[in-house]
Amino acid sequence: MPLPLRFVRSLAGALVVTALAGTTSPAQQSTSSAPTRLRFAISFPAARSAQPLDGRIILVVSNNDKREPRFQNNVYEADTQLAFGIDVDSLGAGQEAYVDGTTFGYPLKSIADIPPGEYWVQAVLNRYTTFHRGDGHTVKLHMDQGEGQQWNSSPGNLYNRPIKVRVDPSSDTTIHLSLDQEIPPIAQPHDTKYVKYVRIQSPLLTRFWGHPMYLGAIVTLPFGFDEHPNARYPLMIDHGHFTRELRSFRETPAPNAKGADPAYDFYKQWTSPGFPRMLMVTIQHANPYYDDSYAVNSENVGPYGDAINHELIPYIEEHFRGLRKGWARGMFGGSTGGWEVLATQMFYPDDYNGAWAACPDAIDFRMYEVINIYDDKNAFYNNGAWKKTPHADGRDYYDHLLAVTEEDVHWELVLGTHGRSGDQWNIWQAVYSPVGADGYPKYIWDPMTGAMDHAVATYWRDHYDLRFILERDWATLGPKLTGKIHLYVGTMDTWHLNNAVYLMEDFLKKAKNPPANAVVEYGDRKPHCWSGHDNAYWFRQLDERIHKTAPKAADLTSWRY
Repeated sequence: MPLPLRFVRSLAGALVVTALAGTTSPAQQSTSSAPTRLRFAISFPAARSAQPLDGRIILVVSNNDKREPRFQNNVYEADTQLAFGIDVDSLGAGQEAYVDGTTFGYPLKSIADIPPGEYWVQAVLNRYTTFHRGDGHTVKLHMDQGEGQQWNSSPGNLYNRPIKVRVDPSSDTTIHLSLDQEIPPIAQPHDTKYVKYVRIQSPLLTRFWGHPMYLGAIVTLPFGFDEHPNARYPLMIDHGHFTRELRSFRETPAPNAKGADPAYDFYKQWTSPGFPRMLMVTIQHANPYYDDSYAVNSENVGPYGDAINHELIPYIEEHFRGLRKGWARGMFGGSTGGWEVLATQMFYPDDYNGAWAACPDAIDFRMYEVINIYDDKNAFYNNGAWKKTPHADGRDYYDHLLAVTEEDVHWELVLGTHGRSGDQWNIWQAVYSPVGADGYPKYIWDPMTGAMDHAVATYWRDHYDLRFILERDWATLGPKLTGKIHLYVGTMDTWHLNNAVYLMEDFLKKAKNPPANAVVEYGDRKPHCWSGHDNAYWFRQLDERIHKTAPKAADLTSWRY
């Protein structure tokens, strides 16, 4: 899990600031009781766009200039700076959108709560694309531009250079900001001898989104690939968050490296005698909700499971001489990738011969971090008759809290309404929830109050609670999964993800007909994302499993050199 986000106003011309209502939408007003006539007026010049724009304006107010304010708002940093967000529809050049005392913010709820003083301010327009989806819904979301759904660095987003101003909520002042800067395109990496970059348009995803949609992959070729043209190779997928360049494999030592250099060490093992010769595939599947799709089929995000496994993987195996057999494929990953490899192994059990999952995102929703989505009435608090105790979110090695759930959810609410924060809680919701009447994901809980919707929780359970599904369907899944499940987690996981692993282990130990023959390893007092092994280990594990389970007459020799 990465470090993972009001509005009725009429303006002259085409500007509409979207009003949200109903139990599945956030509150309109900030919770500040202090009135203020201070406001920020934000616009962009015609030179940046002759056409009206849709999106989310995020205003950041910082008490320092160590970095640009847009890079200083993070819920897990103790010194996070202030952010306030508004939706804009059809905002024309020169028209102003306003952040005022009613605009919801984090960590302060309103600009009315800002102590008078000198501050650096910066606003960003996270631009939205309109999607006319194949399910009949029309939605507006940020189309990833190769950055991995990062609102503060996405190419094409508009912003202003930071300016120092006096902010005084007691004053009748309008502070004008012009978004006259545009984030430039990102330079794309180039192929090397071993590392190849692949990008294909997905027919399945294009039909779903009503817009051209692409899948990418970074393919690492085995040593001797060119010298052995008749060899066909097993395939190992490295699942995880979006990465533009391969970070786990480096063909030369890191410049000025001091101490360990794991990526270069992996390269040395990769090219060493006796190392299993396989294809390594790192998948790129950033989407309009997040930097990663979670690699499953979803009502809101689309059929990424089928697109990855039935379109992208066959393409790679065809073009890079894969064996194209389920017994010759495996997966490893950590955190988001840990959840993905277990889910993929379960939902496509014949297509893969092993999943090595480290620190997986919650694989049992009775411990969704620390929340029981089925029994808890509120996601933010453990409520009793006389007190309410906040639910913990991130923690450090010493169990000091970095944030509580309410803070994290409210931060994401600033970054985007309708589940459009581009961050962690909202992508879980987008993947796991049914589609709401407005075309956006149904909230599992009210993002302002934390009140749980148990009907949505039941949908989550039936479709994406991996422990529940395994236990429910073991009679049919068990024979296909025995010996394929491997879990690794630290007992002090930063996001409490060890809790769900304990519950999964309870089931795996008692599973019968057949037994699960699963591996579960714990790192005592280890934080996120402990696995206990280096990347080379997973390849040796798959190599061993292939030789134990491959059918007779299988090719076990052409790639063994």
